[in-house]
Amino acid sequence: MTNRHLLDELNDRSREVFRRVVEAYLATGEPVGSRTLTRGMAEKISAATIRNVMQDLEFMGLLESPHVSAGRQPTQSGLRLFVDGLMEVDPVAHSDREMIEQTLGAGAPDVGSLLDRVGGALSSMTHGASLVLTPKHEAPIRHIEFVSLAHDRALVVLVFSDGQVENRIFTPPPGQTPSSMREAGNFLNALAEGRTLTELRQHITREIARRRQEIDSLAAELIEQGFAAWDGDDSDARLIVRGQANLLDADAADLDRVRHLFDDLERKRDIAQFLDLTEGGDGVRIFIGSENKLFSLSGSSLVVSPYMNSDRKIIGAVGVIGPTRLNYGRIVPIVDYTAQLVGRILSGPKG
Repeated sequence: MTNRHLLDELNDRSREVFRRVVEAYLATGEPVGSRTLTRGMAEKISAATIRNVMQDLEFMGLLESPHVSAGRQPTQSGLRLFVDGLMEVDPVAHSDREMIEQTLGAGAPDVGSLLDRVGGALSSMTHGASLVLTPKHEAPIRHIEFVSLAHDRALVVLVFSDGQVENRIFTPPPGQTPSSMREAGNFLNALAEGRTLTELRQHITREIARRRQEIDSLAAELIEQGFAAWDGDDSDARLIVRGQANLLDADAADLDRVRHLFDDLERKRDIAQFLDLTEGGDGVRIFIGSENKLFSLSGSSLVVSPYMNSDRKIIGAVGVIGPTRLNYGRIVPIVDYTAQLVGRILSGPKG
């Protein structure tokens, strides 16, 4: 049954009880009892009547009781129904809007520093951990060089036309020599002129296949190993994580989940998949518990929104991750506003 059909199944009383249980749970993190609800209901009904309604909601899979004597709390399905159909999204508070704008307007216009500040502001405002995926570097490449560090370690250095320098350490093929490294560098520099990293990556594989006779096999392997350091369409983008300590406020029962989440964030695995979560165009997406394919083991919720360049192309994303009892109504507009503002700043003034 879809969420729309589930909502249609609820009468006004059931809908109000359900909404109040979820709102109280999101505010306190505690199961909600029937006596608590009697004090704020629109119609005067007894605690026994409310208990009957809560039992019906539990039968529908929307509420659950953590133990026999406790009140009820929303299930993952219940939270999804609430978020999709009953949640009231607040406008961005003036203080939050002011903090976001001050953060984005402060300091040098360096993209990395700006997005690092965005991450710090988001975690501070939401009391969760923030995730910011920075854009790929799309300036044309000026120069590429391989540098041997040890027999099993080498460095590939990229110099871009805008002056930025990036380098990655990788494991070179056994037996690499200074001459093979020079040959690999010369081959790449001949291909790289005027191309961005994305364009060069697309060009390399077929050129190696076409010109393999012209380059030493060891140099070919070095090129392939070196560029594996930037492998994947979005792995050269950088995931900034801030505010992990906020997640330690979880109950003791949640510590295993938090530990799983910390492990995922520490490894920053599947970075490209973080951007995949924003598929479907602009706007905020909410992933609750196991719906969140990146951090499903931690049972966390993720609120994420892409930001776009002036061509309306998704180039990065901002998000907040925390327990499933996030204050969605407040966090959704904060993430949405931040993503829109980041996109406008990175796109520059319209000509």
